[in-house]
Amino acid sequence: MLFVALVSAVAGDNLGYWLGRRYGRAAVERYARWLPKPARVVVAESFISRYGALAVCMARFVGGFRFLAGPLAGAVGLPFRSFLRGNLLGAVLFVPYAVGLGYAIGFGLGPYMAHVQHALGGIGRAVLLLAVIVVVVLLAWRTIIGIVRLGVMRAMRMRV
Repeated sequence: MLFVALVSAVAGDNLGYWLGRRYGRAAVERYARWLPKPARVVVAESFISRYGALAVCMARFVGGFRFLAGPLAGAVGLPFRSFLRGNLLGAVLFVPYAVGLGYAIGFGLGPYMAHVQHALGGIGRAVLLLAVIVVVVLLAWRTIIGIVRLGVMRAMRMRV
């Protein structure tokens, strides 16, 4: 598990690096729209420019910055060797931490969850099915509302 997670983490960030290198900061800004403030991308970019491999390593431990580190490092022109050093070190430190945390939670909650599952019996499956149905209906509703709004907007433009 650790090996697969480590290889996947490094490969994913390397892909992000090369995409950032190829498409630049405009692509990062386009796909990082969900960040509350665009200024955070500027701060992250300057942090990577200033600290290089150390910033890439530390990015693994910061929620929103974790997925931006690779593309931003490529976009700012951080040399690949420096990026790879920080990426490998960050993955070697973060992956065992994340997997260990998951294992500890699973180990600690495992007996309780087995008891809850046994107590619920078939009700648990029914609740899961209901939850899936609710999510599908909400997503469909949201999509339909978006399509209707788009149609109304187009109709309004045609009238003007």
